[in-house]
Amino acid sequence: MQNVIETIQPAISTIVTAIVGVLVTFALAGINTLKNKANNWLDARTTAAQREVIHKVAGEAFALAQTTFKDVGGVRKMQEALQYASLRLTEQGIVVSPTELQAAIEKAYLEFNSKQKQQTGIVTVEPQINIEEASQAAAKEAVSGLAAKLNDFLAQATAEVTPGVHVQAAPEPTPTITEQIPTSAE
Repeated sequence: MQNVIETIQPAISTIVTAIVGVLVTFALAGINTLKNKANNWLDARTTAAQREVIHKVAGEAFALAQTTFKDVGGVRKMQEALQYASLRLTEQGIVVSPTELQAAIEKAYLEFNSKQKQQTGIVTVEPQINIEEASQAAAKEAVSGLAAKLNDFLAQATAEVTPGVHVQAAPEPTPTITEQIPTSAE
């Protein structure tokens, strides 16, 4: 009996080691999946929190420019608001494109304007810039961001294609040649 146990011992040890290895591999894969989900969630939350901060700072910038530069034109007010907001966001470590920051300040302006209309029916703030141009610039930036994300997605999708699997396109139909038979009217 002792002889049988000594003979089987290396095989059992190998099997147990293999099973433990497989379990550890599955555990690590599960942890990696959870880590990716947690990172995505944190990125989404951070972005939402940053957007909230951006809009608060844009509101502050608009209020500062509106009260400090009462006698100055709208373009100068926008420049001062952009400068203030840019400095405040840089202090907090938030990177924002100038167009996005301008859009946030314009949003604060529009909210202020709509509140003024509701309260008095009269708008006392002169237009700062052409809102149509700002919205077009913001739309262009959004489209370019979307295109970049689409390119990343397509790069990931093509990288995950398993080698050896080929998709064949349907063959193009060959055009048929028809002959015209001349009719002679002799």
